[in-house]
Amino acid sequence: MTEILREKPVKFSLPRRIKRLEELAYNLWWVWHPEAQRLFKQIDDLLWEDSYHNPVVFLRDVDRTRMNAMINDRYFLDRYDRVMREFDRYMKENDTWFSKTYPALHDEQVAYFSFEFGLHESLMVYAGGLGVLSGDHLKQASDLGIPLVAVGFVYTYGYFSQRISEDGWQSAENVPIDFDALPLIRLLDEDGQPVKITIDLPGRKVCARIYELDVGRVKLYLLHTNLADNSPNDRQLTDMLYISDLELRISQEILLGMGGVRALRALGYQPTAWHMNEGHSAFLTLERAREYIQKGMSYDEATELIKKTNIFTTHTPVPAGNDEFPLWLIDKYFSHVWPELGLSREQFIEIAKIKQSWGGDAFSMPVLALKLSDFRNGVSELHGKVAREMWHFLWPDGKADETPIDHITNGIHTETWLARRMGVLFSRYMGADWVDHIYDPNFWAQVENIPDEEFWRVRRHLKRKLVADIINRGRQKWAGNNVHPVKTIASGVLLDPYALTIGFARRFATYKRANLIFRDYDRLLKIVTNPRMPVQFVFAGKAHPADEPGKLMIQEVYRAVKDARFGGRLAFLEDYDMNIARYMVQGVDVWLNTPRRPREASGTSGMKAALNGVLNFSILDGWWREGYNGHNGWAIGEDMTRSDDPEAQDEADALSLYETLEKEIIPLYYEQRSADNLPADWIAHMKESIRTLGGQFSMCRMVTEYMTRMYDPAIKNGIDERNGEV
Repeated sequence: MTEILREKPVKFSLPRRIKRLEELAYNLWWVWHPEAQRLFKQIDDLLWEDSYHNPVVFLRDVDRTRMNAMINDRYFLDRYDRVMREFDRYMKENDTWFSKTYPALHDEQVAYFSFEFGLHESLMVYAGGLGVLSGDHLKQASDLGIPLVAVGFVYTYGYFSQRISEDGWQSAENVPIDFDALPLIRLLDEDGQPVKITIDLPGRKVCARIYELDVGRVKLYLLHTNLADNSPNDRQLTDMLYISDLELRISQEILLGMGGVRALRALGYQPTAWHMNEGHSAFLTLERAREYIQKGMSYDEATELIKKTNIFTTHTPVPAGNDEFPLWLIDKYFSHVWPELGLSREQFIEIAKIKQSWGGDAFSMPVLALKLSDFRNGVSELHGKVAREMWHFLWPDGKADETPIDHITNGIHTETWLARRMGVLFSRYMGADWVDHIYDPNFWAQVENIPDEEFWRVRRHLKRKLVADIINRGRQKWAGNNVHPVKTIASGVLLDPYALTIGFARRFATYKRANLIFRDYDRLLKIVTNPRMPVQFVFAGKAHPADEPGKLMIQEVYRAVKDARFGGRLAFLEDYDMNIARYMVQGVDVWLNTPRRPREASGTSGMKAALNGVLNFSILDGWWREGYNGHNGWAIGEDMTRSDDPEAQDEADALSLYETLEKEIIPLYYEQRSADNLPADWIAHMKESIRTLGGQFSMCRMVTEYMTRMYDPAIKNGIDERNGEV
């Protein structure tokens, strides 16, 4: 393999004493280390906000006189030195969880493929929960020392920017990404030319350039096709996430799966295990099979080998959410592939054929991944059960509950989502090394050591911080964009930082029922406008640009937010992203989740809220069915099988929602106060939430499970194959 050169697109003019800020800017380690973020903020807090917390933009634009002033500030230099020592210790550490637990596997590699990666708000290579989960996965793999390498896309426009009209209608704006403003490393060959791979599409070859993104110890490689080598149509392949056009979509998935394998090979990687996060990358199974067939194996021999080292995680509990392609499209894009696999057209189609609801056949990406992987899992206990029933037809000889699909419940990366001040409390009362005990169920009982007064003081601070951010956003929009005053009010500028605040933020898909709270409009009005015990609701979220029912639901919510009778106690935050999510999961009192059971595969936003002392109020679906214990939050409805009558289910769930609010949640927050005016019982619920959910639903637990139950046996299968023992 030729030598790979790494080039940063921006050269900063920094004083020698603090020159390593550039190194920090180009490794996302700073994202989950608050002290590193505060370095940039201390230099120029306004520019840090204006750069949207992007250190590359920040260092490019900061005034040199400010930087010079910093080298004369001993407090700043002390912090800088501490941060850089911690960064060096982290990057050079050999005594990781992985190295201690799996010393014999130190030379192996796990490849992780995902359509999106939610790592930080300044990196728009994510759309929502799937991407945030992928990003958290990389961070935790880095923390644990797992030798993981990841593959995805860097998009020309990323996901869309949301704009809401005065009437509440969502429009999508595609804003080009400035690649020089991202911490992307350009990979060059020994001649100084960009490192590229090619894939075969009908009648032509398509080139993709490879960029590198450093996520702590983990390398993420991102493909991009907007190159002069490609036709105008092919340059669009990496324009945006989740393109609806089927030809562009299948081309994207060929690029991710087959092109991703080629990218790793071009960079010298020989992964032992391969993890497909959702079905978008399932074509990698065909590329891997083709590699073995080119060495002389038959298709059956090749697929028997690759199955032993393939891992597939499904996130979608409904058939409509899985990618399927019509057979004419498969004929067009794969007619040159099946001869290379030694298959006829019929044999190739049979690999992933599925009957559609109208009776025709299609080629299913999850079926391809399921059939060519020996390790398969859903993302919560209930989702595992639903997935086994859903895909039972692939293994018809056994019972549905014997379908070979396991489950590993999702988790969150603790340090990314924990409020800094909450982390200070944890360090003070649970030990400075509390991060080393995240997945120790007994450790979290120490949250009881935090005095109620200090705990409540931090919670009130986070509530004020949320409202201050909302007001600032509203002021900026009004001043800068000639926004109508009604839209400014709808953005939440009238919220009270001390009123009971309920948050609802997620993708606006119809099954998530964002409008369930409005089912009895008059009853909600009485709840919200009670002068003695007022309640506020903060909404945020996007609908896919092609999802008209989802956009109608946003409009319904937005029109209610604008209703003057609510007195400004409802808000809708435009353009939901990881930054808004952080403010919300840290700053509201209650996290509301109302999916139509059992369509929520897992969900993770409630886990982030729980970690910060926010109480969950949710349908017993996804992760909450496992997390709820009767004392750490509230359930909407009952733990039962899904209703065959959606209207009846909506009515029953809405009644449960209103009654629980009126009889339990609101009185607990306002009425049950101690002599020093602390809501002692509310605080007890918050501590119980952290105690029972903080470790159990951490990414530390999740990735440890993947390593133990999926990666380890898959790697060992790969080693056996390499040694000729299979």
